[in-house]
Amino acid sequence: MRSSSAALANVYSRLIVATPVHRKGTALAIGVSLLATLGACANTSALTKERVAQSDTSVQQAQQAVGRSEAGAIELQQAKDKLSAAKVALDNEQPQEAERSAAQAHLYAELAIAKSQTASARKAAEEVLASLEILRTEAERTSPTQH
Repeated sequence: MRSSSAALANVYSRLIVATPVHRKGTALAIGVSLLATLGACANTSALTKERVAQSDTSVQQAQQAVGRSEAGAIELQQAKDKLSAAKVALDNEQPQEAERSAAQAHLYAELAIAKSQTASARKAAEEVLASLEILRTEAERTSPTQH
């Protein structure tokens, strides 16, 4: 964006030597364009920073959900890697790369959470089934046989 701002400033400086009739209208148009361009850069940067911050929060939540479990650990690591890439891209003023990496980090974090929750639910279901089997065995042993 810096190069486009410099180009607009260069055009603006050339117009200063233009005819007086055209100078005001053209200067105003270029000034408005320059402000719009700079404003868009500032908004994009703030929005990009916000998205990276949201991804950081998602990764932290995934870290808490996964904990020491193996389920979701690979996806959590991928989320951390993508978040790091997003932060580097943000530092290098590459907003598109930062947003893409932040979005990927968020998705990997959600996948890590989902895998962790699935593993926990599966474990709970297996425990319930084991308890039911114990109850069934006890019930068969204590009830009289009907033949």
